[in-house]
Amino acid sequence: MKKVLVLCTGNSCRSQIAEGYLRKFAGDKASVYSAGVETHGVNPKAISIMAEDGIDISGHTSNNIDEYKDIDFDFVITVCDNAKERCPYFPTNAKKFHQNFPDPGKATGSEEQITEQFRTVREMVKAYSENFVKENLI
Repeated sequence: MKKVLVLCTGNSCRSQIAEGYLRKFAGDKASVYSAGVETHGVNPKAISIMAEDGIDISGHTSNNIDEYKDIDFDFVITVCDNAKERCPYFPTNAKKFHQNFPDPGKATGSEEQITEQFRTVREMVKAYSENFVKENLI
């Protein structure tokens, strides 16, 4: 079984959403983890917009990359430029991927506008995750 790590800055939105979708699309082909270069807690809006699409991430935790330094990952996906630049080196032969998604946690406007921005990012991450699994975990 392949091991996939998704990294972002605070492990609160984008990496949590990606972890949820990668687990869904990969099924038993991969163990999926997510982490941040910092930990900000799982964003409640990320939990609610994933629930809208039938994926429960309410039990996820916000983890620091240091917690996974002893795991030999097959793939590491950074989902924001900040994480790619700040990611500390840790020994791995993992194939690295990068896709910079907008940070929905920084969305502004009315409640509905913020929720819409979360949904937009969710759909971007969902498409990326489904494609990643099709291309790399067959």
